[in-house]
Order: sequence, then C-alpha cells, then structure tokens
Amino acid sequence: MNLSNLKPAAGSTRDRKRIARGVGSGYGGHSSTKGNKGQKARAGASIPAYFEGGQMPLQRRVPKGGFKNPFRTTYAPVNLERIAAVIDDKTDTIDVAWFVENGLAGKNDLVKVLGSGDVSKALNVKAHAFSKSAVAKIEAAGGSTSTDV
Repeated sequence: MNLSNLKPAAGSTRDRKRIARGVGSGYGGHSSTKGNKGQKARAGASIPAYFEGGQMPLQRRVPKGGFKNPFRTTYAPVNLERIAAVIDDKTDTIDVAWFVENGLAGKNDLVKVLGSGDVSKALNVKAHAFSKSAVAKIEAAGGSTSTDV
C-alpha cells in the first residue's frame, strides 16, 4: 500500500450534483433547480441582502437624525466622595497628575470635579473645571480651587 492507491471509505462520498444536464439527471431538465422564472432564475443573478424588490429600502425610509459636535469638550468627572476615599493625611494639594496617579482620570483627560460627597479637609485642588457645588464644598472646608492647570 502507498499514497497513490488510497481511497475514501465506501459510501462516505457522493458525486457532485450535475445540474442542467437534461431531464434524466434528476436535477432539472428545464429549470436546473432554480425554480420557475424570476430574477433569481436568470444567469448572473446576485441580489444583495438589503434589496427589497424595488420597494423603498429601509435605509432610505428611516429619517436621518442626530448631530455630533466635533468641537465639544469632554471631561472626566471626579466626585468629591471619590477624592475623599483616596486621599491620605499628608496630601493637601491635588492636581491633575494626582488624579492620574490615583486612577481617578486618564493621563490625557480633562478633569472636572463634581460636588457629590463631602470633604472634611482643607484642600488646594487644581483641575480643568469645577461644578458650583464642588467649589462651595471645598471652600467651606477651608480649601481653594484653581483652574490653572
């Protein structure tokens, strides 16, 4: 035995379907397994999945909508409660590098401090933006805010 006389097991393969070879083939004498008439019975028929037979297609029936401002400014929000949870006794000045170092913002993010939560310690906070409530709570604790980053 060698590779030149290997054959598949008996019954494991079938002859391919030979369409359009007459009525006796069992695979269509006149329609060649394509059914009766219509676009899909013709030569070269390839209809895209989104085609709806001439009906106004879905992507043209649904109205266009929405707008994305390419010039918008997106901030990474940081609440006071998250600052209070991370801060230690030695820290009194917080800047953008501190936010990045403690995992509260990404290194390229613009940071906005929001007022959810409380601060018990006087902090000097530097960030790109502050909410009014955050400024009020930080100053009430004896701290200060600055947007000079």
